[in-house]
Parts: sequence; structure tokens; C-alpha cells
Amino acid sequence: QVQLVESGGGLVQPGGSLRLSCAASGSIFSINRMGWYRQAPGKQRELVATITSGGNTNYGDSVKGRFTISRDNAKNTVYLQMNSLKPEDTAVYYCNALGYDSSRVVYDNWGQGTQVTVSS
Repeated sequence: QVQLVESGGGLVQPGGSLRLSCAASGSIFSINRMGWYRQAPGKQRELVATITSGGNTNYGDSVKGRFTISRDNAKNTVYLQMNSLKPEDTAVYYCNALGYDSSRVVYDNWGQGTQVTVSS
């Protein structure tokens, strides 16, 4: 099994910054793509950003230019640097990983989520 553990959420004022981390562990053969999604109360889960093992990135329109996704393949960890935060960024942020486990079975797993609140 592959587990994801997120950290770094919290309360920040508008215009501030936060950095989220997500570490994958377990029976990992490969992690083809890692990413972040978020869900605000009463809304559907939406894409924040994804990054492939080769470093290709994709961002949701609402975060382009403000958020940066990166990963450390050696540590099986993905990061999300969030700058110029707005109240509408308030949500639970979920880490996602897609790849193959040690049995060469595809996994598409989620972390437990970390709360980000942007408020003065």
C-alpha cells in the first residue's frame, strides 16, 4: 500500500504565504504524478496543481502565477508554495499520487487533507 501524509496547513492573513508538503511512503515502485487538489465548503473538489515525474506541471486557473508546485523524487515528496493568498483559497487541500506499487499495480491515492484558512 502507498500512504500520503500532508503537512503545512494553517491560518494565514490575506497576502501571506504557506508551504504544503506531502510525503509518500509504502510499497512504491513509481510515482508518475503527484498533485494537490482542494475542496471548500459546499463546493466540488478542484485541481490546484500537478507535477509529473519528469517535472511537467499543470495549474488550476485560479492559482496560476501565485502557487508553485515542486517535487523531490528522491524523497517521494511534493511541495506546494502558496503566495499572495486570498480568502477564496480557504479550503481543505488534498495530496494525490498516481503510480505503480511494488506489485506493479496502479494506485491513485489521496492524503487525509490539510486545512488552509486565509483570513484577517
